[in-house]
Amino acid sequence: MAMHLPSSVSIVTRHVEAGKKRNLGFACLGLSMPFGFAFGLVVGGILTDTTGWRSGFYIPAAIMSLQTLIASRVVPADMPRHDTMRRLKNEIDWVGALIGCSSLAMFSYVLAVISTDAHNIESPSIVGLLVSSVVLMALFPWWMWYQERNGRPALVPNKLWHNHIFTAICVLTILLWAVGNAMELFSSLYFQEVQHFSALQASLRILPALLVGSCMNLLTGYLVDSTPIYVLTLGALTLSAAGPLIMAVIPPEWSYWRGAFFAQLLSPIAGDILFTVGLVVVSSSFPESTQALAGAVYNTVAFFGISFGVNLMQVVSLLVTKDTKYTDKNSPLALLPGYRASFWTMFAFGATCVAVAGLGLRGIGKIGTKRD
Repeated sequence: MAMHLPSSVSIVTRHVEAGKKRNLGFACLGLSMPFGFAFGLVVGGILTDTTGWRSGFYIPAAIMSLQTLIASRVVPADMPRHDTMRRLKNEIDWVGALIGCSSLAMFSYVLAVISTDAHNIESPSIVGLLVSSVVLMALFPWWMWYQERNGRPALVPNKLWHNHIFTAICVLTILLWAVGNAMELFSSLYFQEVQHFSALQASLRILPALLVGSCMNLLTGYLVDSTPIYVLTLGALTLSAAGPLIMAVIPPEWSYWRGAFFAQLLSPIAGDILFTVGLVVVSSSFPESTQALAGAVYNTVAFFGISFGVNLMQVVSLLVTKDTKYTDKNSPLALLPGYRASFWTMFAFGATCVAVAGLGLRGIGKIGTKRD
């Protein structure tokens, strides 16, 4: 996945002309993710209730093997290069890659460990990793400045962030992917642990969110070149923020169609619209030589958002559940306040997105139009 998205951005940019065709290409790229996730989620629920969870690993392995064969036939071949080793040595910022990857990996690991037990933060090793990750995060932009100043390749040049619209979209992507994936996880937990549905029944209740996300990607591809992006994004963010808000306030005895169904419909709207908008911004705002890099950065912040969001919401849920008066912390009565606290946190993230978009996307204008 880490290699797939930046490469795909570059392939679409090089082989599809600018305008509606390219917008639809990016939309299909975005559509494939929630569509694939929807298929996997339902099949995973079926397998969990029938053949068992191990088959959920064999099937993806078979699918990826088939994809390898298909890709060898359909992915456009690169121009032959005879200087690959020289370019790997001289044109890649290996130190920057080590700093960036190490800081994000350590920070994500700390969040994951804390999400299992909040008291793990008292461990000397966890404190050391947390401090090290923060120090490396602070060091990263300085190293980029140092590399640029000396005319050397920088992994993520600081000048990339001078495009305030791209910067705002990256911030929004972190927050929205954090909310989107946490919403899917905690909705599933809510349906199973609080309302006592099976894994398959929980998957089917999340399915509307994934189908709406797929439709939003395709619709955005059609409309992005003719619709005021500022208004479209703000409206979508406002609607999506209502999704976790509904999940935070509905009583568990309510039927799915009375509350949770509407939450599942609303929550994915902004994230899937912004995914296509972000790829079009990368295509429109940067020269071809920088587009793959910008796409890689966009991909990185998206997956960091997934890790950050899921683990943070787990920490929130764990702390609130532990503070309840119930002895059995795995009972629905103890879990429900924790899940609600996580949904409220997601709503706060959604409200923050509205503020960030209101300030950061001003003047975005039309994007994705065909260039003469």
